[in-house]
Amino acid sequence: MSRFQGKVVLVTGGGSGQGAETCRLFAAEGADVAVADWNGDAARAVADEIGGRAIVVDVSREAEVKQMVESAAQPAGRLDILVNNAGVGYSESGRFKMAGVVDTPEDAWDAILAINLKGVAMGCKHALPIMAAQGGGAIVNIASINALVAMPGADAYTASKGGIVALTRVLARDWAPKGIRVNCICPGGVDTPMIAGVVEQLASENRELHPIPLGRIAQPAEIARMTLALASEDASYVTGVILPVDGGATAQ
Repeated sequence: MSRFQGKVVLVTGGGSGQGAETCRLFAAEGADVAVADWNGDAARAVADEIGGRAIVVDVSREAEVKQMVESAAQPAGRLDILVNNAGVGYSESGRFKMAGVVDTPEDAWDAILAINLKGVAMGCKHALPIMAAQGGGAIVNIASINALVAMPGADAYTASKGGIVALTRVLARDWAPKGIRVNCICPGGVDTPMIAGVVEQLASENRELHPIPLGRIAQPAEIARMTLALASEDASYVTGVILPVDGGATAQ
């Protein structure tokens, strides 16, 4: 199967977890994949593995995002698919801890919103004109079920992911006439290093993730497969969709 033969794809946060799996699956189906990540070594490792291109980027900085998008679009002169996957949780480098609004310091708000929400907005800002000029494209934004079913004590993270949902809807409406589809996936718990830190913190507080009817958290490839489905022509009549991929957690 080569649904993406000849397509140029950019994945942020592509150096690890579900982002890396997304890059692998796109490459396996013929895409020219640009692997973008703040961790250059991780991005290069995935790019070398799949025959793609590595881009080092801090998605919270517009100038870097603009350069990332322009680099991904070369040398083919086009960008067919953007996956805004980069995000920050609460345990990375010990900088952020899950907390309610009263206990979340200003610098944590600034950093979480800059990476999770502003980073998505800037990716869209610079990709959309390129896609419009070439006659169309597809964007898949990665949010979280926290945007749909709030988990108490994760207020900044929840707000940032809720913003992605709202942004997806307005962009889908605004850019549909240009042939651009914009959709959003809301994963539940995914088996990545980031979620391990969250689970550890919750356990220390005698709390747990959203109950999951399927009885387990997702594997990264399960999120990646849904990302490819929304980006593909199989979803040619799908835009503005907010899709939970959560083992049934939001069905309760």
